[in-house]
Amino acid sequence: MDSQTSQPSPASPSPHTFQVDLRGLVDLLSHHLYSSPRVYLRELLQNAVDAVTARRAEEPDAPARVRLFASDGGLRVEDSGIGLTEADVHSLLATIGRSSKRADGLQEARSDFLGQFGIGLLACFVVAERIRVVSRSARTPGAPPVEWTARDDGSYTVRTLPDDERPEPGTTVHLVARAGAGEWLGEQRVLQLARDFGSLLPYDVRVGDEAVTDLPAPWDRPYPSPANRRVALARHCHELFGFTPLDSIELNVPLAGIRGVAYVLPSAVSPAQRAGHRVHLKGMLLTERAEQLLPDWAFFVRCVLDTDSLRPTASRESLYEDETLAAVREALGERIRSWLTGLAAGDPERLAAFLAVHHLGVKSLARHDREMLRTMLPWLPFETTDGRLSLEEFAQRHPVVHFTRTVEEYRQVAPIASAQGVGVINGGYTYDSELVEALPSVRPGTVVAELDADTVTAHLDAVDPAEELALSGFLAAARAKLDPLGCDVVLRSFHPLSVPALHLDDRAARHEQARAEAEAQADDLWAGILGSLRGSAPRARLVLNHLNPLIRRISSLRDAELVGTATESLYGQALLMAQRPLRPADSALLNRSFIGLLEWATHKNTTRGDAAHGEPAQGEDGH
Repeated sequence: MDSQTSQPSPASPSPHTFQVDLRGLVDLLSHHLYSSPRVYLRELLQNAVDAVTARRAEEPDAPARVRLFASDGGLRVEDSGIGLTEADVHSLLATIGRSSKRADGLQEARSDFLGQFGIGLLACFVVAERIRVVSRSARTPGAPPVEWTARDDGSYTVRTLPDDERPEPGTTVHLVARAGAGEWLGEQRVLQLARDFGSLLPYDVRVGDEAVTDLPAPWDRPYPSPANRRVALARHCHELFGFTPLDSIELNVPLAGIRGVAYVLPSAVSPAQRAGHRVHLKGMLLTERAEQLLPDWAFFVRCVLDTDSLRPTASRESLYEDETLAAVREALGERIRSWLTGLAAGDPERLAAFLAVHHLGVKSLARHDREMLRTMLPWLPFETTDGRLSLEEFAQRHPVVHFTRTVEEYRQVAPIASAQGVGVINGGYTYDSELVEALPSVRPGTVVAELDADTVTAHLDAVDPAEELALSGFLAAARAKLDPLGCDVVLRSFHPLSVPALHLDDRAARHEQARAEAEAQADDLWAGILGSLRGSAPRARLVLNHLNPLIRRISSLRDAELVGTATESLYGQALLMAQRPLRPADSALLNRSFIGLLEWATHKNTTRGDAAHGEPAQGEDGH
């Protein structure tokens, strides 16, 4: 590392000062433009690679080398690129001075002078206190080498050097670490950063004797068989992302200049989780956190790709949202969609393994894509009263496809509907009700209906009128007890026999219940307004099972108070069986009915104990 301070030549003016506040610019770069000091190495690599590219455009046989040497708290980067003349240096510095006065000028300066030492080189001040550049132009063979030395206080010098200082065209950049930043210029850190950023660069890049590039890219290499390719890509995914993928999807979009691979995650993730993808721009790693690269529904993959068409932001750490990115996003989504349809057509075992983990992502896609819904119809799993089935299989079994919109509604009716032969799909999970409702569009003739309390009740067997008339007193007492809760009581016969009571309501009943509660708590004005909103007053129902022994026992009671307590207990039990959230009034009812039954049982046992000592129990005549 050359650490000698460069002095201006006698013919050169005294040290200059940047026409911008360099300290402010470094603060802008380090705290606002770049996410980490690590990007300084990417900027050095990018400048060197672009310089080589520029020279080879004019001299196709020119050497293509980039060498990095780290030692003694400094870093030296050498390239065989196009180089600079003294006039180039002054022109560039003037441009930096003008451009950096405006935020949008930063990107302009970067795009115009990338591959020379522009804003990207100034980013090195994030880790360096001094930058020295020695360059010789390949465009102007007779031009002498030029030296540019800059310090973090904003001063710089420019001078020409003797020919023997740099006999060959190209550029060498020397960095001297600033206080506290020496770790960023250490050999192992430089090697790790160079491999991270530059593994796909098209030129010979080395840190000391260690190769940085690893070409061709894993997805472009030839393999003996598809199985070998899958194994190799799985190994690459594990090294890159830390997981072994379920599968890999080729991302080849020649029109957009894109080559890469998408790795399918082996475990489920939330659809709201923003995926981070690795994007290389012409071989240089641009970002590891490209979130907008794929459609939102494709949250089950992680991508790594190389492109020459996408536009980076000013920081070169993310992608610029424009029409090109939108087109690429659509094209990559189509590749993933094609992979899914290919599995459905030719590899059902791998598709089943994928859907076992990521059915939510496919359902999200199928909501908006009728062709995908048609393709996935035989495969997407749904919770139904017949078990876990696809919509296609369920529709083949049932002439009417009933569904509920909430998990709570499904839990209320699933056991009863199943026993009565009524097929029901649980549409309470994410996307499920939308997909069920879309079923007729891809399966003409299918009848889809939302299941409500009336439908369930209609499928339950009516009780013989004479028997129901005989129990009219019991039913009247039960209805009177639950009427304040907005719940009716009906008597039916249904299976399974073990279920004594079924609580049924629907959204309309719950809305009416909420309206009634709000009306009861409101002042006169709001009570009048809420009262005017009352419709046909749909109500919840407690359906008592006439076949259940407990219901038969309770219906034979003659004590009206005990009938009311028992009815409250049945109501509370039915709510718990449906796994419905309990309102404060419901919790109070459960406590009240439990205490009431305990008091009744205790009182009955006490009176029987008195009768055993010669006194008749209450309600008995002593015989």
